[in-house]
Amino acid sequence: MQRPTETEHSPFHNTYIGKVPELDVLAAMAEQLDEFVPFLRAIPESQGDVCHAPYTWTVKQVLGHLIDAERIFAYRALRFARGDATPLPAFEENDYAKAVPYERLALADLVSEFEAVRRSTLWLFRNLPEEAWTRVGTANNAPLSVRALAYIVVGHVRHHGDILRKRLGAS
Repeated sequence: MQRPTETEHSPFHNTYIGKVPELDVLAAMAEQLDEFVPFLRAIPESQGDVCHAPYTWTVKQVLGHLIDAERIFAYRALRFARGDATPLPAFEENDYAKAVPYERLALADLVSEFEAVRRSTLWLFRNLPEEAWTRVGTANNAPLSVRALAYIVVGHVRHHGDILRKRLGAS
C-alpha cells in the first residue's frame, strides 16, 4: 500500500500521518495494539484521575478521547469506503471529554474498551476491498481518504501515547 498523498487529507492531519513511517499500516495498527495495551494496563488506577500540568485532561480522559476519536475515524472510513459522499462534520474533542464522568469509570475498563474498539477497527480495515482504500469523502470541510484515516488512527494513538509516557515518566 502507498502512503496517503497531501490531497487525501487536511494539513491538520500531517502531525498524525507523519508519526507513521510504515508502509503496512495494518501491521502497524496491530502492533500498536500489542504494545499500547500492556503499557495502559501497567498504569496504576491511582493515576487515572490525575491531571498532570500543563495538560488539561486526566489520564482517563485521554484514554476516553482515544476511544471516541478512533470510533469517529472508523465511522468516517466506513462511510467513505462504502462510497457515501455525504459530508461529515467535525467533532469537538473537549466537549466529548467533558460529557463523560470518567472519574466513575475504572481505568482497567477503559483499557478493555480501547482494546475492543481497536480490534473492531482492525477488522474494518482488514476487510476493505482494495479499491476502497483510495476513496475520498469530506470531513470537517476537507477531503479525507480511507487510506489517510488508517494512518491517522495509528498516528493519533502514537501522538497521545507519547504524551502519556512523558506524563507518567515511562519510556
